Amino acid sequence: MQELVEKINDAIEYLKPQIQQMPRIGLILGTGLGDFSQQIKRDASIAYESIPHFPHSTVESHAGQLVFGTLNETPIIAMEGRFHYYEGYSMKEVTFPVRVMQALGVETLIITNASGGMNPQYHLADIMIIEDQINLMGDNPLRGINDDHLGVRFPDMSTPYDRDLINLAEQKALELQIRTQTGVFVAVAGPNLETRAEYRMLRLMGADCVGMSTVPECIVANHASMKVLGLSVVTDLCLPDALEPVDISKILKVAAEGGQKLARLIPQIIDQI
Repeated sequence: MQELVEKINDAIEYLKPQIQQMPRIGLILGTGLGDFSQQIKRDASIAYESIPHFPHSTVESHAGQLVFGTLNETPIIAMEGRFHYYEGYSMKEVTFPVRVMQALGVETLIITNASGGMNPQYHLADIMIIEDQINLMGDNPLRGINDDHLGVRFPDMSTPYDRDLINLAEQKALELQIRTQTGVFVAVAGPNLETRAEYRMLRLMGADCVGMSTVPECIVANHASMKVLGLSVVTDLCLPDALEPVDISKILKVAAEGGQKLARLIPQIIDQI
């Protein structure tokens, strides 16, 4: 853990001279959030590979940079693209940016992702506000020796996603006439998508959407005493009896459609935090 703290300090030492205002809110921008990132009044855009100890994003649809700036006068930090367990990184590497956000003073983390919708009531490009999660990734970013300066040994996860933020997101979506769902997100390791039998199993477990991210970041954010809001774009329908082969170009198109909704919704949420 001492090595982790030293790595966090190295990253902070590199970033602080480039930051005009310390951010209060952090965002992890998943696939399709390009429209939102354009709304940020940027002070600095820093490539991941230039930040000490940051992993390098290998996903083509992710810009791979850390953005500092303001959104409607609120200082924020945004990840344009995230790191995934399936890329070969450890859970501590995947969640390292969340640790850096904690050290910079971020109190609220908004996590977005693209996901498969298993609830038959969901439609393509729906926004699911995450109210709970299931970790089926086979690992946990808190494994190992705990550093009490970063968080408690056994963090409570009875409300991993902040109830007040969920209510705020639902209220703002209603005002904007954006269709939303509220449900459970399950994370798997990936990178392959699931079989029909696996979708049936996940649905029976109580999950509404499935993806390959978000849960590790949420766990670490809770460990760091941050408030978390999770927003998931339904990019494909994972109904076992009507399952179609994956079309990545279609998924990216739907993600962009859902991203346009989030680009309207997220600024309204941040205004009220």
